[in-house]
Amino acid sequence: MSYSISIFYVVLFLSIFCVEISLASNIEDQKRDKIGWLPGQPKNVGFEQYSGYVTVNEKRGRALFYWLIEAPLSREPDSRPLVLWLNGGPGCSSIAYGASEEIGPFRIRPHGKSLYLNPYAWNNLANLLFLDSPVGVGFSYCNKSADMHKFGDQKTAEDAYIFLVNWFERFPQYKHREFYIAGESYAGHYVPQLAQLVYRRNKGMNNPVINFKGFMVGNGVTDDYHDYVGTFEYWWTHGLISDSTYRMLNTDCDFTSIQHPSVQCWQALKVADTEQGDIDGYSINTPLCNDTASLRNDLNRRYPWMYRAYDPCTERYSDVYFNRPEVQKALHANVTGIPYDWKACSDIVWNYWTDSPLSMLPIYQELINAGLRIWVFSGDTDAVIPLTATRYSIGALKLPTIINWYPWYDNGKVCGWSQVYKGLTLVTVRDAGHEVPLHKPREAFVLFRSFLENKYMPSSS
Repeated sequence: MSYSISIFYVVLFLSIFCVEISLASNIEDQKRDKIGWLPGQPKNVGFEQYSGYVTVNEKRGRALFYWLIEAPLSREPDSRPLVLWLNGGPGCSSIAYGASEEIGPFRIRPHGKSLYLNPYAWNNLANLLFLDSPVGVGFSYCNKSADMHKFGDQKTAEDAYIFLVNWFERFPQYKHREFYIAGESYAGHYVPQLAQLVYRRNKGMNNPVINFKGFMVGNGVTDDYHDYVGTFEYWWTHGLISDSTYRMLNTDCDFTSIQHPSVQCWQALKVADTEQGDIDGYSINTPLCNDTASLRNDLNRRYPWMYRAYDPCTERYSDVYFNRPEVQKALHANVTGIPYDWKACSDIVWNYWTDSPLSMLPIYQELINAGLRIWVFSGDTDAVIPLTATRYSIGALKLPTIINWYPWYDNGKVCGWSQVYKGLTLVTVRDAGHEVPLHKPREAFVLFRSFLENKYMPSSS
């Protein structure tokens, strides 16, 4: 009897000892990832930053790069939720877009050598975690190049989930914090797919529980059929294409398989592209940056006509800044000596994308039934994944309406419209393009605050 008790205490001691060793190791990794100072960073920013790599597949050498930007100390970051931000593409960097153009605290100056503060940064409301996903995007890497030729939605979600589990081990202070996921564009696939995985794994007996509360998606790819119907309609109703081309698109394009369009559909798309002229499809009311034509071949997107990426020149500043060796050193990035320049979007990832489900609507339905907080927002001057496409996709869910369409206000002006459904809130942002927080930073800040507080958009001027 005493022998059994002795064995029990030995095992218990060893278990506690191993846990303490693991915890100490993770804390050391966290300290190693702390950013002391970024080149060109303004003084006295008042918040902590961490960045580095989390291995998601040791055997294949897959590691994802992250950048954590905490809430300012004056806003009690320990009491704030954690929000993971994902950009889409597939193949575009959340560091380049979300962190540096949209919701992060820093903006890059035109020469690419210094930073300035964004007064409407979302880290004033939450701790922000930016992730370059999948491998091959931004600073994320893989030792087996063949892996980058086989990536798609499923592997991206799996690796992102493993990243989260391992990241929470490195940052145990966040383990039980309220957690949300947000993103835009092709992250209209990434966000709900990862959300579904977290929700399902939370119910597993041997899986760690992530305190996941909900997600939000902006101008997101949602359902191929309704996205295409809505996109062609947007082009026509906004005077971007002729009546005859609109009829031709609806006649010649099979909305269920437009990723592989027929010859007739390709011809219709080419005519539509010519009729639209030299405008920015991602923001139809704003001017192009000078000489954007040279960027187009490098910025292919999911759909045949999506080569006109939004470029108010900010992407160029990112290319300069994040390729600077001193910046990479400060970010603990490119530690393996990646044999190519850092780019905002990866051609390789996009060109070799292997799987992309036709619709996210079944996932939305599952997670609505689970009671998660779900918001969808849309800038109404985006002609690539336009508001009409989003409305058609949401309409297909056939959700009961709680509050019908109404204008929402900020500073006494109408900033957009909203409709509250049972289980989902839709918000539009007036005069915003594909990247809502870039075009309308204050309005996007109000939107994010309402989401976190689970309050309706302000309906009074």
